[in-house]
Formats: sequence, structure tokens, C-alpha cells
Amino acid sequence: MSSWNDLAVRGAFPALSLSDKGLARLYADAPGGTQVCERAIVRTRQAMVDHCANEGGPFCTSVATDQWLLRVHEAAGEFFNADADEVVFGLNTTTLVFHFSRMIARNWRAGDNILVTRMDHDANVGPWILAAEERGVTVRFLDFDPETFLYRYDQLDQLIDARTRLVACNHASNFTGTINDVRRIVAAGKAVGAVTVVDVVQSAPHMALDARAIGSDILASSPYKYFGPHAGLMYLRRDFADSLVPPLKVRPAPMTMPHRHAPGTPSFEAQLGTYGAFEHLAWLGEQFGGASPAASLRARMSAGLAAATVHETALSVRFLNGVRAMPHVTLYGIADPAAVAGRVPTFSFSVRGQAPEAVAQRFAEHNQFIWYGNFYAMEAALRVGRPEGVARLGLAHYNTLAEVDALLEVLGGLR
Repeated sequence: MSSWNDLAVRGAFPALSLSDKGLARLYADAPGGTQVCERAIVRTRQAMVDHCANEGGPFCTSVATDQWLLRVHEAAGEFFNADADEVVFGLNTTTLVFHFSRMIARNWRAGDNILVTRMDHDANVGPWILAAEERGVTVRFLDFDPETFLYRYDQLDQLIDARTRLVACNHASNFTGTINDVRRIVAAGKAVGAVTVVDVVQSAPHMALDARAIGSDILASSPYKYFGPHAGLMYLRRDFADSLVPPLKVRPAPMTMPHRHAPGTPSFEAQLGTYGAFEHLAWLGEQFGGASPAASLRARMSAGLAAATVHETALSVRFLNGVRAMPHVTLYGIADPAAVAGRVPTFSFSVRGQAPEAVAQRFAEHNQFIWYGNFYAMEAALRVGRPEGVARLGLAHYNTLAEVDALLEVLGGLR
């Protein structure tokens, strides 16, 4: 096993070598979408050139597509610690959640209730609110403390009862960066027979996911947030998937998984690109996580994410220590460097006297890419008293300490 090597890691991402007018790009926009690794690009091209054909045919390119679909679903199962027939690909998390909300809400009745949270991306809030309105169901919100940026777990017993039909939450927040105790929330929902949905979009780039341990019916993710192409990837617990009858599908589509719940002909190139992202994580595990090349794909991916976490922790500590010396900056998330294990490297902040858009523009002038707004986490923005939004920078394992210092230099100058 080698020690972490920034040059080797960054060399796996073609975009990181680009510059504009002689100024290198600094990508600090990972929560909105990471850069795409070379392996994902190679696999995407493979699907579009080597075997560009629909599935189910007798000719060689279609046969290759079928073979790769099986291989990709097996890999996606390992990514979630699940089986190949428990995963569904789609356009993105939002589209997939909307799709399944139509089936899940069928049996809701007036007098029922559902629980969503004030920390979530609206992809895991809006679809459920719309479904509840259609069915005459009450919507309840799990709050978070705007001082600690932790869920109010003490409210679960009051919010969840025998008429609760759905409990939806996020694993890590795209606004506060908090890593949440989703097993506790899922268990509370399961205790009353509610369907449970966990948005793992923001946790997936930073930690190994374990569907079996979390225990949720659904885990929803977007591969473009973990170094792959634009796509959605969802885990569906097998017996839960079997209960969604009739499925929302066209009549000729097979009743077997994954076709039964796949919303139309899939993007084969996006699926293979996602496989390339898995290969990248496995490569990290072999190079920097001590995993044997002969180990399972899941073992190698998990080792890669663990090694990335060590690096990202150093990045986060450097950033949080720097921000502590900036009284003009307010951070909306866990700010104590000693508590960095409780968050992902996503940092929402405001600068005294400056609009979020103006802050992002100042960074852009240095060719540093950060976001501004509410990032579709509108409830979170309102809860922290920032209806106009905030600025946000987010880091991934391809960022460096030198880049963090460069970001802090610009941030420190915004007075």
C-alpha cells in the first residue's frame, strides 16, 4: 500500500489539468456534482462505440450490452452491499423518487401522515408532499437544531405513530454537511410499519454505503455526485420492491428485476460510466487503502473510500481552522475541527454584508468554482434564517491542502 499521492489521484481526473487564460481551475463544487474520473469516461465511450445496441438481440453488440448490464448491476449491488436484483438505474435521484412515490402513495388514506425533514434536498421532500396532497395525508417535518446542525431525534416519538406511512431523511446534508444517524430514524419508521427512504447522494462520495446495516427500504443516489456520469441509482429492498404491485412500467417490459421497476429503456452508457466510477473507487482501495487486487469489488471500494476519508478529514480540518480566524464568515454546519467526523466536507457559509451571488463571483474571478443559493435544500435555508441562500464550497478526495489554502485566501479577503 502506498501513502496518499495527490498527483496520482488527480491524474485520474482529466478535467483537473485544465486551465483558463493561464489560470488553473480549482473545483470546489463537488456537492453539486463531482468531476468525472477517467475510468468512467472510458467505460462510457465503450458503451457508445464498442457495443452500441439495445438489449435482448442475438447479434454480438446486443449480447455484449446484455452481459454488461448484468455486470453493472452486480457491481451496483456491491456498492450498496445488496444484491444485483435490488438496484434500479434512472435519470437522477429526483426522477427516481418521483417515479416510486406514485406507487408508494397508492394506499395512503385521509388521516395518515408522513414524515420528511427540514434538512433534506427537495428531491426527498417535494415528491412526498405532492403525493400527500393528492391523497389527503398530513405532512410532518423532523426539525434540526440550527445551533448544533443535528436532527432533533428527541422528536421522533412525537412525530411517528401508527398512522405514519412514510419516513424520509438524508444520510448527509447537502446544506449543513451533517452526517445523520439514519439507522435510528429508519428504525423508528420500521417500528410502525412505515416505508423508509434515505437520500444517500451526499454520503456516497465519502463513505461506504451499507443497505443491510441501514435497514431502509430505499437508498437513493446520483452517480454524478461520486465521480461518474449523470444518472440515478437506487437500492430497493427486495421484498419491498415485490410489494409495489402493479409496477409503473409499459406492458411488454419484463416483470423481473431490474426491468420491472426501470422507468423505460436505460442509458447503457450511463450505466457503464457508473461502473467506471466503481472501478475508480476500487483503484483507490488498491493503491492507498491496503486492499488486495484479488479482493471483492466491495472490499476494494470500501478501502478506497476509507483512504479518501482520511485525506478529506485533513482538508476539512485545514478549512475549519482557517474559517475560525474569520469573524466576517458565518458557517452553517459543524464548525469544530475536533468534531469533523460528524460531517462531510460540504461547507455552507455567508460573508457579512455580501450577497451569496457576489461571494461566488469573487471566487470565480480567481477561477475557483463554488456555488450559491439554497441548493434545493429550501427548508434548511429557511431554518437557518437565510431565505436568500448562502455560498457553498465542497471538497472531494481530488482536492489538495494547497487548494484549501487558496480558497481560504480568497475567503479571508472578502471583508
